Amino acid sequence: MTPADRILCALDTADLPEATWLAARLKGAVGGVKLGKEIFTAHGPDAVKKVKAAGQEVFLDLKYHDIPQTVAGAVRAAAGLGVFMLTVHASGGAAMLRAAAEAARAFGERRPRIVAVTVLTSLDANDLAAVGQAGPVAAQVERLARLAQASGVDGVVCSPQEVAALRKACGREFLLVVPGVRPASAAADDQKRIATPAEAVKAGADYLVIGRPIVRAPDPLAAAHAIVAELETIRA
Repeated sequence: MTPADRILCALDTADLPEATWLAARLKGAVGGVKLGKEIFTAHGPDAVKKVKAAGQEVFLDLKYHDIPQTVAGAVRAAAGLGVFMLTVHASGGAAMLRAAAEAARAFGERRPRIVAVTVLTSLDANDLAAVGQAGPVAAQVERLARLAQASGVDGVVCSPQEVAALRKACGREFLLVVPGVRPASAAADDQKRIATPAEAVKAGADYLVIGRPIVRAPDPLAAAHAIVAELETIRA
């Protein structure tokens, strides 16, 4: 995987023309783009189709969390759109995770990779305690990651702070998709558990989800190239 392949640019907007422009502008500079609830709620599958037509692989981040049959149906629908990776919530439980993995496997070589969200990077220990989850964030993340791996999904979404521990716990082949990645010069915004791109990759991250530091830059392409240049220096 090249340094550029590791970067998934988060297009967190409801403006489809803006998203397709950014997708085309960043073609070849990043490994794909993340489309989430905002743009999918506004435009539905058309958002995926138009961004793919602009030349980008799509990571569909809708965080499915429902009964197993419903999630399996959603995974089949997403696979039919040609997305290369999508998210479910690890807290949906083993049966739901297995249903998602099995639905994806039915698509053979064209299957999307399924990654399970552990603990959102906007949450810290106080937030977990407020919803009744005892123990440190890292312990909850590892617990959910082990459940996801045992249930047959391809990997998890975790913060940079948990990458090294999960790489050790889950092995080299388990995908680690990492949001909360900010170049040193960028603001943290609403993320609480963050790291620089180089720090995340050195710790063992496979994919880096980076949004605002690229899309809000005066020149998004130059911003993406600067992050690639940072990663080129470590060749992790």
